[in-house]
Amino acid sequence: MLLTLAAFAFLALCLFGALTDIASLTIPNWLNATIAALGVSALAVSGFELGTIGWHLGIAVLAFVASFALFTFGIFGGGDAKMIPAVALWMGPTAIVPFLFWMALVGGLLALIGTLAKYAPLPEGAPVWVSNTLSKGEGVPYGVAIAAGAFMGALQAPLLLGPVSLAGLAG
Repeated sequence: MLLTLAAFAFLALCLFGALTDIASLTIPNWLNATIAALGVSALAVSGFELGTIGWHLGIAVLAFVASFALFTFGIFGGGDAKMIPAVALWMGPTAIVPFLFWMALVGGLLALIGTLAKYAPLPEGAPVWVSNTLSKGEGVPYGVAIAAGAFMGALQAPLLLGPVSLAGLAG
């Protein structure tokens, strides 16, 4: 029961992060901290062997190092660089590759749309969040790509598969 609630909360927080990033090009620190704390808590009650928990934690640390490097070079924003390792903690060794694949694919599409939008005029009467997102020139709402990767990676993440039964939803 607790793992089911944690899994749904994780997915809801990822969706909220994507929507917040679309609206303001920021992902709040409290959101990333909550995703990570929820992941540690879920691992603690998961019944996984210590080695499996170690893999989850190790992958999150590696994701943090890589994200921090990308932030340092101006490729990711700070919220993105914090959300990636928080989500990677949930993915573990079996779902990290699908998570990264889908995140990169959706992120590439967002970058393409963002680049094309710089050269196209904004439509008359566009909502404020559209003009904020497309006209700032600060990048794209990569939280959308992270959330998409999280949802797709969840289909292979043992920490999420059992409690949420996402495998049945995919097929």
